[in-house]
Amino acid sequence: MNKPPINITPEQAAAHLNPTVWNKVNRLHVRKIISEFAHELLIEPQLQYTENGWGYYVLHTDDPSIEYRFRAKVLSLDHWYIDTDSIWKYVNNNCVAVDSIRFIIEFKKTIGISEAVLPVYLEEISSTLCGSAYMHTYNTMTAKELAVSDYQVIEQAMMAGHPCFVANNGRIGFDATDYRQFAPEAADPFALIWLAAHKDRTGYAGVTDLPYEELISDELDADTRAQFIKILEDLQLDAVSYYFIPVHPWQWFNKLATIFAADLSSHQLVYLGAAKDKYIPQQSIRTFYNVTSPHRRYTKTSLSILNMGFMRGLHASFVLTAPPISEWVNHVVESDAFLREKGFVLLQEVAAVGYTNPHYASIIKDDNSSYNGMLSALWRESPQKRLKPGQRLMTMAALLHVDSYGNALLPELIKASGLSVTAWLKRYLDCYLTPLLHCYYYHDMRFMPHGENLILIIENNIPAGAIMKDIAEEIAVLNPELPMPDNVKQIYMKVADHLRILSIFTQAFDCFFRFLSHILVEHANYPEEQFWKLVADCITEYQQLHPELSEKFAKIDLFAPEIIKTCLNRLQIRNNRKMVDHMYDPFKSQQFAGVLKNPMTIHRTQPVLTLN
Repeated sequence: MNKPPINITPEQAAAHLNPTVWNKVNRLHVRKIISEFAHELLIEPQLQYTENGWGYYVLHTDDPSIEYRFRAKVLSLDHWYIDTDSIWKYVNNNCVAVDSIRFIIEFKKTIGISEAVLPVYLEEISSTLCGSAYMHTYNTMTAKELAVSDYQVIEQAMMAGHPCFVANNGRIGFDATDYRQFAPEAADPFALIWLAAHKDRTGYAGVTDLPYEELISDELDADTRAQFIKILEDLQLDAVSYYFIPVHPWQWFNKLATIFAADLSSHQLVYLGAAKDKYIPQQSIRTFYNVTSPHRRYTKTSLSILNMGFMRGLHASFVLTAPPISEWVNHVVESDAFLREKGFVLLQEVAAVGYTNPHYASIIKDDNSSYNGMLSALWRESPQKRLKPGQRLMTMAALLHVDSYGNALLPELIKASGLSVTAWLKRYLDCYLTPLLHCYYYHDMRFMPHGENLILIIENNIPAGAIMKDIAEEIAVLNPELPMPDNVKQIYMKVADHLRILSIFTQAFDCFFRFLSHILVEHANYPEEQFWKLVADCITEYQQLHPELSEKFAKIDLFAPEIIKTCLNRLQIRNNRKMVDHMYDPFKSQQFAGVLKNPMTIHRTQPVLTLN
């Protein structure tokens, strides 16, 4: 990847913003907006005629003089496969340039976005476009090269962000220099800043057999630890009374050094400096991979920027629950021979430190408030420990990657494996979908298994296993009778019967398989009907292996003819600062619109079980 320098001049900050690239990314983004807004029934393109398998559509805006025309194929799950080059905008029948920001404004009444939300939403759209222009300028690695590349090379090369969200790379709070330093696609390795936090206001939690002293010994070399302790002793402070917390450099300069000024002046917090190891941000932006010492853990820190519907803080009350939750879930997974056979493992969140600012905690009772989530850190296992000789890692998000030349990574990965598309997909589904089904139906546990949350273990360019991460934040247990320790019980989620299917269908099928099928259709000429048959076959095979679960299969029926449609952009348009109000019950905030016709229904092989 031919990246520009990080220490940029004002001129270099906008060097990637030229008309050619800007027009390209706007056209691609408008394609995505139309596809996802039509999927969520926010807009309704009108079919004019069909020709050679394509439908030719017109889309009317709030202004009768403005319309869009394009051709598309509507695939399964109401997915709009739009020919990018066919999108044209007309004003009074005169063709004009396609503009993503103008598109949102032209449809503001139709999509129901409020005057309060619209300006920030447009800022997120503009920032997303700006990042896309950067990536289409500098991310020059081809899909063929990436298919056989190192884990972190692939992670930094991802370009699309979340496949469903239209405003998915807002990162409101970063300036142009911050972007070059800290965005996953742009960053060079950087050091984290460390603070000492007094135990009067700070908590530590670790998994069994990981006391704080061992964690810090693992994560900081002896010289650095000695240097930090000396700083405290020189201030005549007792080092034993403090916990060390890693801090994102942006968070220090933009939040902590000012908002926590009273804490710093009273030595409740003490600045210690940077450690030696360098890190690279992952796609989740506030999680960092240690490139100096890859055997060391991922580090996740508070980062108070607005991105995709949330302020990306880490709340002290939450992070301290993560290690016991992660440890309990990991025990369930590791104790299951079926999951071990499938190569399905978790990255445990093994330790956390959380600091509470008493000034804000006393007046803001909402633990989810951004002011209560400014100073915490979480450590997660390194995925390197899960590899056997000859294996490598790849974010599952890579299966949806299309490079700046318009070529998809997935077909190149399949070619490199030597397998047929069908054979490769069967191996993939067995590594990914089968374990999810088992966790859900056998253990009553649901994860959030979208592309960025899964790391594939690749061997000979073929999936050999799957690693699930972001456990504590997104795990839920759906059975109240399941024995759990008291410090884990908050992950129980009560879900209405008719919504239970969404835990798999929305996250895996609608938010990932829908796009994977599109990639196969557009870039591998692989029939979508064949893909969905493979998914159905995978489910059927699992059901045949577990006849004792037949009542659950019938109650939560993945072959049901219709599924309620969950709408993520509707959530963000309603409130782009806090999409979900209830951390352990997102269904209370969810937005639904219509139903999806299930492409697997025709592949049902088992008779429908009638429940009393």
